[in-house]
Amino acid sequence: MDWKSILQHQSEWSAGTAAEHRLGVEEAIVLYDDAPLHLLMNAAHQRRVAMHGPSEVTYLVDRNINYTNVCTINCQFCSFYRPPGHDETYTQSFEEISGRISALEEIGGVRILMQGGVNPALPFEWYEELLSHIRTNHPSIAIDCFSPIEIEGIAEVSNLSTLEVLTRLKAAGMHGLPGGGAEMLVDDVRKDVSPKKGLPANWLRVMEEAQSLHLTTSATNVIGFGESNQQRVEHMRRVRDLQDASLSQHGMAFTSFIAWPVQLESNSFGRRNRGQNRVTLGAGSSEYLRHVAVSRLFLDSIPSIQSSWPTMGIKTAQMALFGGANDVGSTMMEENVVSASGTTKFSASEMELQHVIKRAGFTPVRRDSDYLRLETPDLGADSAPVPAPIPVQV
Repeated sequence: MDWKSILQHQSEWSAGTAAEHRLGVEEAIVLYDDAPLHLLMNAAHQRRVAMHGPSEVTYLVDRNINYTNVCTINCQFCSFYRPPGHDETYTQSFEEISGRISALEEIGGVRILMQGGVNPALPFEWYEELLSHIRTNHPSIAIDCFSPIEIEGIAEVSNLSTLEVLTRLKAAGMHGLPGGGAEMLVDDVRKDVSPKKGLPANWLRVMEEAQSLHLTTSATNVIGFGESNQQRVEHMRRVRDLQDASLSQHGMAFTSFIAWPVQLESNSFGRRNRGQNRVTLGAGSSEYLRHVAVSRLFLDSIPSIQSSWPTMGIKTAQMALFGGANDVGSTMMEENVVSASGTTKFSASEMELQHVIKRAGFTPVRRDSDYLRLETPDLGADSAPVPAPIPVQV
């Protein structure tokens, strides 16, 4: 087994000149370890073109809302949370949250991504009442909220099962479940960086329950904790296994996969390892692009791969569009979790995202949370796009 033959099989499958050859775990590790980056990205781009066509890149106009920073999980890479009783804790009122949503509506936004911490002081009724308040006052906005670890926390406080929590929250107005909190779905890594978060099986179980209820879900991945390439592929394998099972059983599964490197500037995980030469932390642009490309080839049943401009910067996000990604994410309007750990850019206008897409040679297409196409305004961000480069054949 060598990287050349593996890429050749993948390219022929993408081109429709050979039968499907699903990338195996060992093959993915070989590509991660050995394939030249430019050829790996070309193969991933061919797959992306086969799935989505050569010209369009999607984006979303939405807003992040971090409704509380109170959390008991104590993830070492998180600089956002504050433990109960800390003098910097907050929980936003319904009126504050509604005001943020109104600002999103003013720019034509369609979705809020609302996440916080595991706050034991909030009763279950608070979440139901919040969703009902948003649904009543902002009926056109899709509400994607509460990551699996938050759902577990709500269930524990409420003495309910996670399935019961999800069922009642959906009835109150919840549209989808964000993919936050996955980080690395590998036991050893997870126990080291977030031991209170529970095993990967917990995250996967809550996501499967959400998919059984036809809630919109996405899968995420944070790299750069010192994990091996094999462990990164293991994370993808667990995501792909759930994707296959949910598509078969529920007809509903992850819409997308979004990966980014851990931010280390101002959290205990970064400080703990700084200067000790224990492991190589974080991930640079080349490593991130390699990860995106492998994910596009390996996660063949997940429709969309999103590039991460908040953590990697606009230029690297553009490069990812030539290495498997077909979406540039969202405007966000505000971001408090990743930015607390060191990133400096945490919002983008719709015009800016259109400009990013056009400068890369693609046509921008507005979408909703379910990746359905919406009418796209021409904001004059740039001149007409030029044709995207034709990938070099392997």
